[in-house]
Amino acid sequence: MVKKKTGSKTRCMKKFLFVPILAIAVTVNCQDRAAWMKSARWGVMVHYLADWRASVDSIKMNPTEWNKLIDRFNVDALAAQLKSVGAGYLIFTIGQNSGYYLSPNKTYEHLARVTNKCSKRDLVADLSAALKKSGIKLIVYIPSGAPAGDSIAKNALSWVNGPLPNKDFQLKWEAIIREWSLRWGKKIDGWWFDGCYWPNIMYRSEYAPNFSSFAAAALAGNPESIVAFNPGVVYRSLSVTPYEDYTAGEIDNPELMSIKRAYNGKVDGKQIHILSFLGKTWGMGEPRFSSDQVINWSRQVSSLGGVITWDTPVKINGTIDPQFIQILGVLGKSFSN
Repeated sequence: MVKKKTGSKTRCMKKFLFVPILAIAVTVNCQDRAAWMKSARWGVMVHYLADWRASVDSIKMNPTEWNKLIDRFNVDALAAQLKSVGAGYLIFTIGQNSGYYLSPNKTYEHLARVTNKCSKRDLVADLSAALKKSGIKLIVYIPSGAPAGDSIAKNALSWVNGPLPNKDFQLKWEAIIREWSLRWGKKIDGWWFDGCYWPNIMYRSEYAPNFSSFAAAALAGNPESIVAFNPGVVYRSLSVTPYEDYTAGEIDNPELMSIKRAYNGKVDGKQIHILSFLGKTWGMGEPRFSSDQVINWSRQVSSLGGVITWDTPVKINGTIDPQFIQILGVLGKSFSN
């Protein structure tokens, strides 16, 4: 196999001007892609996953039922709710462990040897259209590994969970990500990749596949998209690679978050971003915090130029329960005062 070296190619291309005695590096076409997040200040995350809906709504999941759910998802109602509370963006799941995805992807079906688990409706495209009417940006979520609950897909994609290079899998996964990116183009504004638990082993190699090629696949359809790679729950805000634009920021206990050496809304050159959940756990349960607590933590992050995302449970039709809308509404008003 011929190895393609991409580690030396950065997203901020450099030209070198050689003059006597001194070589000067000039950076051109370098953009702060995540700059818009600072003005957005906060956003919402929604998990809409087949196995979670099956559990919460007592549904025996299959491709027919999955397509029914996706067809009934009310994008306009969700967009209206997000506008009403003043959220600047939404992070939305494409899929996760079940192997069901809410957008078509022929590359996935071919490589995973699985049919009918990608929805017929492109919910991401439809949701983007509804959100853009209100000026709300859309970031998509997907794990960096194969669906843990689908053994056929895992085997076909050559995925083995653990501290392993998984090079064959990475090449296949990048092709799958690239199709979605090209499909959506500028309909999406960013990516949030979960489960990058072994960055040294899997992604920091000199040759592709690596962080550079992974990011390139995500940017194939929209070079202005922002990218984050999640190493898991880490209370200290940090960036794992130069090839991301903002920190993944996953935390389960906001009171333990730690943001050190922040400057201009950044940590180590990347936009500060924190992600936690309002319910009992991710995407489920009753509110666990008061409005005052949510405002306090959100303002702590914002005071440093950072942004915070609050994961919020939704009903079967994709809308947010009124008790969470109340909390988000108070948060939005606190930022508008």
